[in-house]
Amino acid sequence: MAREQFGICAEPNLHGSYLLFNVLDDKNAFIRAALSRLPALFDDYADRYSEANLIGVVAIGAAYWDEFYPQARPDSLAPFPAMHSGDRVAPSDSYDIYVEIRSDRADVNHIVSTKICQLFAESVELSEQIQAFRFLDGRDLTGFVDGTENPQGLHRREVALVKEQDQPLFAGGSYLHVQRYEHNIRLWNSLAEHEQEDVYGRTKYDNIEYKSENKPLTAHTKRTSLKDENGNSLEILRQSMPYGDMKRKGLFFVSYCHSPKPFELMLKSMVHGDGEGHSDHLLKYTQAETGAAFFAPSLNFLKALAEN
Repeated sequence: MAREQFGICAEPNLHGSYLLFNVLDDKNAFIRAALSRLPALFDDYADRYSEANLIGVVAIGAAYWDEFYPQARPDSLAPFPAMHSGDRVAPSDSYDIYVEIRSDRADVNHIVSTKICQLFAESVELSEQIQAFRFLDGRDLTGFVDGTENPQGLHRREVALVKEQDQPLFAGGSYLHVQRYEHNIRLWNSLAEHEQEDVYGRTKYDNIEYKSENKPLTAHTKRTSLKDENGNSLEILRQSMPYGDMKRKGLFFVSYCHSPKPFELMLKSMVHGDGEGHSDHLLKYTQAETGAAFFAPSLNFLKALAEN
């Protein structure tokens, strides 16, 4: 039975480091060998700093997959679905390797990030790095709780992981989408509290979702609470974290799912709306600066890379 990368379904941590790499030409064999060693590296440092609750995830970019592993490809792996409507933009970027490191100690994240960069050596270019952190009781820097509708307990696995019967080679893996949002905090803070709550469709401090009849059609919770053709709720597992300093503030959005479809439908609902002019008004106050799609394979798959 395939074992998933533990970090996919793990509970939130206090600090996050997100590393996005592009692989240099003719380094694919080296990268496969390096990636096969990452789970052991995560385990080693998790044992060494046991109080830090360290977890890690590694994923392969949609555009790089065929070069990385030409033998087979996850059925639904595709480039990030770029979207644009009016002033609402969801750009698409291409990164080859994604590494997510989360723990309760920023110094441990730094140590592990350094070791990973040393392991990859001259085979990659570090294209982007985000240092993120837990804010208060799991809130975004807008002041609202993030990921309120996240699946809980064992249901996280049901939502996030590919099933054995669907794709045996990629069972235990997960489709991953990331976006780096940058907030216009000054504009956001110019709103009265009740106006902010209408944008989200929930109260700010006690995090109570509006009743359906009171929720604006442009509310973030309205635009992302979708159902499939059978009336079942579409779900993703979010592992997002805020980032920022005194100059810029935002959210590094991370979505895991057994299929890319739920994320794509939610993003379309936010950007393009419902066809009647009701798009997500949260996008008036935050802008997606990046967007990329990956697949995070199982530990079994990563271990087998060393044998190929």
